[in-house]
Amino acid sequence: METIQTKVLVVGAGPGGYVAAIRCGQLGLETTIVEGHRHGGTCLIKGCIPSKALIHAGTRYEEITAHAKKPAMGISVDEAPRLDFEQTIAWKDGIVDKLSSGVSGLLKRHKVNQVFGWANFINAKSCVVATENGDLKIEAEHVILANGSEEVSLDFLGDSEHIISSTEALSLSEVPKHLAVIGAGYIGLELGIAYRKLGAEVTFIEAADSILPQYDAELTRPVSNWLKKNKITMHMSCKAMAVKDLAKGVELCFENAEGNEQTINADKVLVTVGRRPNTKNWGLENMCLDMDGDFIKVDQYCQTAMRNVWAIGDLTGEPLLAHKASAQGEIVAENIAGNKKPFDPISVAAVCFTEPEIVSVGLSPSEAEAAGYEIKIGKFPFAAIGKAMTMQAGKDGGFVRIVARKDNHLILGIQAVGAHVAELSNQFALAIEMNACLEDLAGTIHVHPTLGEATMEAALQGLGHAIHI
Repeated sequence: METIQTKVLVVGAGPGGYVAAIRCGQLGLETTIVEGHRHGGTCLIKGCIPSKALIHAGTRYEEITAHAKKPAMGISVDEAPRLDFEQTIAWKDGIVDKLSSGVSGLLKRHKVNQVFGWANFINAKSCVVATENGDLKIEAEHVILANGSEEVSLDFLGDSEHIISSTEALSLSEVPKHLAVIGAGYIGLELGIAYRKLGAEVTFIEAADSILPQYDAELTRPVSNWLKKNKITMHMSCKAMAVKDLAKGVELCFENAEGNEQTINADKVLVTVGRRPNTKNWGLENMCLDMDGDFIKVDQYCQTAMRNVWAIGDLTGEPLLAHKASAQGEIVAENIAGNKKPFDPISVAAVCFTEPEIVSVGLSPSEAEAAGYEIKIGKFPFAAIGKAMTMQAGKDGGFVRIVARKDNHLILGIQAVGAHVAELSNQFALAIEMNACLEDLAGTIHVHPTLGEATMEAALQGLGHAIHI
């Protein structure tokens, strides 16, 4: 068996791993990266990027269909649009392929040795990789674990071929006539809404009594209103029980809040009940690392209990977000190079690409009060923002909300719901990271006409003198 030695070994070429490897290469560290599938990880290959492509396609299809039914803005379409879903999936795959190839090119440009295969650790610093050319042993001075996470399945439902994961939902050959979704968290809602826009009947089965439990009711209300308006059936406080194959499609049995069993028929059942860290079947038990529940325990530098073994991304706990993993990857590369830096963000922004979109950075009002702060809240609706109205986005109940300390006006959190508010998330994150106060946002001249004006107006409203409301 061939053996290679390297300064840094990165396991996993997702948004954490490949960023860590590239930064290591930039810092002049001899680096090898091992990937069992394709460069880009879950986010690029079967998560963030392909789902946003499907959401965009669904939105375009919905908009054109609406113009065929009822002219608007002087635009009419003579007949309903036709959807070739195989071409939609091919278009999505083309984006994924281009980005994945781009990652490979960046790794090559920074002289990172790329190994394809499944790594299995025999001790903390050595692994055997099963490649197509046979086993390869890799010994490293530093190891960065960036193995990511996997979807949680519900084995008790049965093994019907009509039960699909979010990965499979992004590669269907046709739009199901009726899609049942188990789980009304952000993954389930994003995909369920996309398929509703593409013409599917959609039904949700959710164990909790509300959608998106990580967000407060004020933020989720516009999303709930869209679901109701678009005739998506929501079964809340219900538990999925079993799936039975029929001559065509399946029967999904679930228990309602009163303990009574109900059934619905569907073409596909999409399971989106969460993700868990990838800790199985690659030799973690041979590495003598401390665990924090299901996650690998790390310190503020992403260092594990084993010297020179680092862990980043979904392996290290919530939030399971690509941009958190990337930031940790850069930090670890700097630490290996001797530039000691902690991973210590004030907050990590989260975005839910529902209809409309939701952004949350920092503390919500209830979280701030629970932490002992007296707070001021500034809130401004997109209905009073000219740019939102020109985009037909002023009537969905969207707003920007700023949570600040009452005594010194330090911003503790910013949330928003509305069309395209994901594009405001970086401004929100920067404001909190820079310890901005209400006066800082209110005093920053915001470009007109933009959606971002709502941020300035929310800050002004928190100070008691919003201009346009």
